Amino acid sequence: MTTKNIPEQQHNIEIHDNLDSWHKKPILQKIYQGFYELIAANISTGIEGKIVELGSGIGNMKMVIPDVITTDIFPNPWIDQVENAYQLSFENESLSNIILFDVWHHLKYPGTALEELNRVLKKDGRIVLFEPAMSLFGLLIYGLFHHEPVGITKKIVWNAKDTSYPSKNEYYAAQGNASRIFTSSKYKALLKDWKIVKVKKLSAISYVLTGGYSKHQLYPDRFLPFFRSLDKLFDLLPLVFATRLLVVLEKK
Repeated sequence: MTTKNIPEQQHNIEIHDNLDSWHKKPILQKIYQGFYELIAANISTGIEGKIVELGSGIGNMKMVIPDVITTDIFPNPWIDQVENAYQLSFENESLSNIILFDVWHHLKYPGTALEELNRVLKKDGRIVLFEPAMSLFGLLIYGLFHHEPVGITKKIVWNAKDTSYPSKNEYYAAQGNASRIFTSSKYKALLKDWKIVKVKKLSAISYVLTGGYSKHQLYPDRFLPFFRSLDKLFDLLPLVFATRLLVVLEKK
């Protein structure tokens, strides 16, 4: 085993663990279907081109978007093809939409990735991101109960200096990056090639209390409708309760 392969193997182990939890927790399937439907409602349908998901994990986006091309940095039976966000195999301006579900916070160099996504997207094509949100409750949940670092004060390095970086398997995670980049004006100038169509904060309490893929479920499946009604209530106070962030970017 070489050192450079450890991050890749770590990711793949987590994915197979998630797949096991997916089958054991039917409530996850229902909640994630709602997330996928929200993503599908925000993709661009007005232009032709392939729809691609980067970092597809266990590949369930096809539940709602059957023709999506699922990808990841390593092969699995449910993945259509292997892709690296920094060095995609797609032709210039060939894609209509790119979906990143819990992938953005793993991009150590978001600016370098955006340059590559800009290359393969058609004009008016969209990037749809679904990420952790750093409200007061979000910081508590992700800071105390999730194994990945929040990185809320860590410097964001926008562009890679070493052009060979895309070929390296280096583990990186900073769950707070999407909130920092898309909910403040600090990085606005760096997003000049993109129209920010939507930034939507969701409480997703119904999801948090399931324990996700790795923690214990805190309510019976039959209580899901009740907790979904709480989601709508807590959505009214996003600075306090938001745990999920939907971001829609459109190529200018």
